[in-house]
Amino acid sequence: MNAILSLTLLLLVMMLLIGGKQGLANFFALMINALLMILVVILMASGFNPIILAVVFGLIILSGTIFLSTSRVAVAGPAFVSALLIMTLLVGLIILIMTVGQTAGFGPESSDTLEGFSIYIGINFQHILIAATLLGTLGAIAEASISMAVGMNEIEDQASHAGIKQMGQEIIGTALNTLFFGFFGGFSSLFIWFASLHYPFSQIINNKIFVGELLQVLISVIAVVLTVPLTTWVVTTRQANHRKE
Repeated sequence: MNAILSLTLLLLVMMLLIGGKQGLANFFALMINALLMILVVILMASGFNPIILAVVFGLIILSGTIFLSTSRVAVAGPAFVSALLIMTLLVGLIILIMTVGQTAGFGPESSDTLEGFSIYIGINFQHILIAATLLGTLGAIAEASISMAVGMNEIEDQASHAGIKQMGQEIIGTALNTLFFGFFGGFSSLFIWFASLHYPFSQIINNKIFVGELLQVLISVIAVVLTVPLTTWVVTTRQANHRKE
């Protein structure tokens, strides 16, 4: 606990020194999102539908993240609209993929950890997986939408089609690297286990834990790829309407 508190205070100091008031707002957004995620877990454990909770709290987390990340309405407005549209599209996609994938619950690698515990807790693990996947994509969606909206608002009428396309490609590339490095970093211990026990490749790609994590990363990648052009369209449409007015 002391380590967590120390790192949190260090993060606060660094964000204040580097970001000033905006850094402080971003820090509070992070703390609020952490508390909201804890609340979501508590409500799920209390018997509320995980998918409904993920949608409702996802909207709250998205709005808080985006509107506390920037004070410019011209950036936050289009970013939130595009993020909201992407989130709506993802709900159906996640339900379809996770239902077909059948990766909910625990894999055989967790049997030693779960020994002595009961998994009959009255909660649908399929719904939990769908909710966790949806909530896990929100950060990538918010980051991509804000980055694209900020860039387009900075260059405004000076933007060329080629320039906007290149900016979008760079944002997508950065986001993809972040997602995949996070996936391999968090999954490295299991990869070492697979290698030490000489798992065949066919068994690895059919492993429930591996496939479940990979599907979540791929869905986040799809979300980022869709967010960039959609945010471009929203910002372009908004600028065109303002010019007409």
